Parts: sequence; structure tokens; C-alpha cells
Amino acid sequence: MPDKTLRSTVATRGLDRAPHRAFLRGMGLDDKAINQPFVGVVTTSGEGTPCTMNLAPQAAAAKEGVKAAGGTPREFTTISVSDGISMNHQGMKFSLISREVIADSVELVVRGHAYDGIVGFGGCDKNLPGIMMGMVRCNVPSAFIFGGSALPGRWRGKDVSVLDTYEAVGAVMTGDMDLAELDELERVCLPTTGACAGQFTANTMGMVSEALGLAPLGSSMIPGVHEARAEVARRAGEMVVEMINAGGPLPRDLITRASLENAAAVVAATGGSTNAGLHLPAIAHEAGLRFTLDDVADVFARTPLIANLKPGGLYHAKDVYDIGGAPVILKALLDGGHLDGDCLTLTGEALKDALGDTPAPDGHVVVPASDPISPTGGVVVLKGNLCPDGALLKVAGLANLVHEGPALVFECEEDCMAVIRSRNYAEGSVIVIRNEGPKGGPGMREMLGVTALIYGQGMGEKVALLTDGRFSGATRGMCIGYACPEAASGGAIALIRNGDMIRIDGEAATISVALSDAELENRRQDWTPPDASKLAGALQKYAVTVGPANLGAVTHAGGVVWEHEERIGVDTE
Repeated sequence: MPDKTLRSTVATRGLDRAPHRAFLRGMGLDDKAINQPFVGVVTTSGEGTPCTMNLAPQAAAAKEGVKAAGGTPREFTTISVSDGISMNHQGMKFSLISREVIADSVELVVRGHAYDGIVGFGGCDKNLPGIMMGMVRCNVPSAFIFGGSALPGRWRGKDVSVLDTYEAVGAVMTGDMDLAELDELERVCLPTTGACAGQFTANTMGMVSEALGLAPLGSSMIPGVHEARAEVARRAGEMVVEMINAGGPLPRDLITRASLENAAAVVAATGGSTNAGLHLPAIAHEAGLRFTLDDVADVFARTPLIANLKPGGLYHAKDVYDIGGAPVILKALLDGGHLDGDCLTLTGEALKDALGDTPAPDGHVVVPASDPISPTGGVVVLKGNLCPDGALLKVAGLANLVHEGPALVFECEEDCMAVIRSRNYAEGSVIVIRNEGPKGGPGMREMLGVTALIYGQGMGEKVALLTDGRFSGATRGMCIGYACPEAASGGAIALIRNGDMIRIDGEAATISVALSDAELENRRQDWTPPDASKLAGALQKYAVTVGPANLGAVTHAGGVVWEHEERIGVDTE
């Protein structure tokens, strides 16, 4: 008989569990398999996006590792919504919601079946935080694996990614590129399966998974099509069984304030996706920790930019892999005093010890922290009377950090897109898209379609864009998102009008509108909240439960230990 401290014994042991064992035998499990630790192997594998099409073989390798270590793997899948295919239409409202559904579905299966551990694979932007959130919520021995990015394409002598195609659409509109060139680029920019190749959200959160200790060091930057991924996945399966036998480390041992600060430092140091400012507070929330956008801002402000990565820089994820992977960045930050080396890794080893023989930066893709590209991180949190709870601006690659101009206000993304397509906007404007926040969208749409067109039209740093929605990790230009409080909650962004003067200062980390407190209050008296009565289904449930972006846009209380957790694994004889 197995040790009765295994959670799974509640479903496998005792007289009245004979029917349960019958179900297990119906799946081909024998006595040995039934009496071993059960490990859920979860992926978001499917044909909705190239980001997840390479996950099934990696899951198969993880199952081999679980078996080799004396565990019983149980494979299951959950959803994925492609940010790329849902971009720039109403489908994008369902992308961020999918993060919560993924976390919920991991919890439902793992707790419903009383699994003893988890190996989780994510490939697209919301998969990664969603799987990690589910692991932290369940708090069973877990290993996370990012499925890896696509190789960059090659076009006219240079490496390209799908971002180049987004921006090329705007270039066609201005006559700087013809349709034949766009067609040629479209066909070569994404040559393999895997996530987008730049330091966009997926690769950013892949590095974050290593910094948090939830993923094996060196795993995230291996290209999605490399056979080396099979061995990483197999070893992850073994590690989870070893952690089950050893009693840890558990996800909530790994997710600490210090490890969250380490993760935020990696985002800043790589000019990573602004979406990390949404996902880190959400992961912290699952562990019962309050880690807000303000906390993220503090780390961003003290961390140098040391990685020259797209979209603000020159290189792709494959280039990071070639110089030694994410550990090179972690070690450079550690040597510069920007990481807490005492945080635990997945093996239980301290980060400073695990990084001991990591190679030095190559000086091109990554530079030493002592000689950074910029003295502060690639992302800043702006505050002021327009966004008192914060907004995010990626400054990596910006030539000018200050912009002041008149507001050009739109009530939704579609209204703005029509004007951008017709190029009916003026240089110097601050384009405002509101009612796109977590509650107001609902779903907090991503604005890459808009920002890429603006950039492709040659106006990337000649106008600014402000929204209570999100930006893609691929966004570049003077783009400010995640404005808090959002318009649907009565934030100041709901009160501004065409022509109001807005000033953005990335160096001072401020954003303000030239209106007095009295004028803002007078306008608030005339403001009415949006009507959500026509919502239904997932959008309705999300709008009712979701919290503000600066706290992670989460949908539950967080951090509470399930009251029946202590009853899992009791002897039922």
C-alpha cells in the first residue's frame, strides 16, 4: 500500500474505493500504477495557434519521465485563445479571460481527481500565467515548462517575426511597401511552430517562470522545434515525482516576495512585455501575497536594461538560447546585485548556487549589468491625475521619453481603428481608447493591431496612445496601457475630452491631464457607468467578478487554503 500522505489515496485506497479503482483499471492501470503517485500532465495543446502545436510531444516525454521515476502520469488538456488570431476584433475580449479559465481548469482536474503533482506546459501568452496560477493555487509539487518559441523567419537578409508583418500593413497603407512585398513577408515571418520569436509576452513569461523557480533553469529559451525539449520535459516529469517523495518544494515555497521581485527584474532587464505587470500580481495573488503594479514599478525603476531584444532591440529568443539561455541574464543581474540569490529553484537549490557556472554575457544580445543599455528597466509605471493607480509604458527602444499633446478620444478600439486606417489623425495627438479595461471591455483587449498600424505608417513616436486596455508584448512606440482606474470604474480616463492636453513623461514616470481636481469632479457628476445588461456567458461572469488591472485583474479572493485540503489523502479504510 502507498504512504497514506499521498493525496491520491483518497481515490485509490480502501473498501469503498473499489469502484474508483475499477475506473482506473478501465484505463489500463494495474495494481502498481494505482498505488503510485498520480501526476497530472497538462497542456494547452491544440490547433488554435502555432504556439501550442508542439506541446503534445513534450507532454509525452514528461509522461515517460514520470513513469521512470515511479509515478503514474495522467494527461489532460485545457483551452488556449490565440492572441494573434483574436487580435483587433471582438474575439480579443476572450484572451485574458482564458487565463482564468486555464487556472480554474487546472484546479478542477487536479483537485477533482486528487492528483499528487503537476507537470504543466504553456505555449501562448495567457497559457503561461494561467498554468502557473493553477499550480500555485493547488500547491502540489509542480514543474512548469514553456513550450518554446518559433524560429525567426528570414526576409531580405534579416531575421523577422510576425511583428514585422503587423507593422508592414501600416507601411502598405502609406505606400512605403507594396502588396507583393507584404505577401512575401507574410509567408516567411513564422516558419515553424512555437510562440512568437521576440521578447513578447510568451518569451517574457517563459523567463519569468525560471526566475520564479517554477521551471527548470535553462528551459525557456530552447526553440520550440529543438529535440532538446524532449529531454527537458522528461526530466521535469522525474523532478515532480522526486518532489512528491521529498515533500517539496511546493509552489508556494517558491513564490515569495523576493522571487516575484526577481521575476520583475528579468522583465525590466529584457525590455519584456508590459503584460507581466498584469500577470505577476495575479500569480502572487494565488499564493496569498499582495504584489501590485506599484511593487512591479519599484523593481523596474532600479533594474538596468541589459538585453537587446525585440521589439525595442535587435535580437530574438533563438539568439538568447545561442548564448546560454535565460540563466545568462539571471547571472548578469545577480552579479550586478539586482537579484536575490537566496530564492529557491525547482530543485530546492538556491538560485546563486544553481547559476554558479553560467556563462558571462556575450556583449551583444546581453551586456553586463555594469555597462547596461539603459540604467533603468525597459518598462516604467506612470502615475498622475490621469492614472492615479498607474499605467504601463515600455520605454525600451524609445528615442524620446516625453510627449505632450491634445487628446483624441475614442470609446472603443473599432472606432479608433477606422480613423487610423484612414490616417485621419494629427501628429502630436494623444490617441485615447477607453472602455477596454478588464471590467469595461470586458476582457481588456490588446491593441497591437492599432499600434502596429501607427508604427507602420511612420507615426510610431509622433503620436502617443493611451488605453485602459492592454498592449501586446510586441507593441512599440509611445504606448501607455493598463490605465487604472479604468473608465468603467469611473477613472479619470473616462472623463477626458477631445482637445484636453495630456503630458506623458517616461523619465519622470508621470502622466497627467491639464485639468483641475474641481473640473474632473464636475465632469464625474455627468458621467454614467457603461451598461453591461446585454452581456451573457463568459463575458458576463468575468465583468461581475474581475478586479482592477493594477492588482492583476483576478477573479477570486486568492491565497486561501481550501478548507477540505486537509482531508485529501486520509486513510479511508
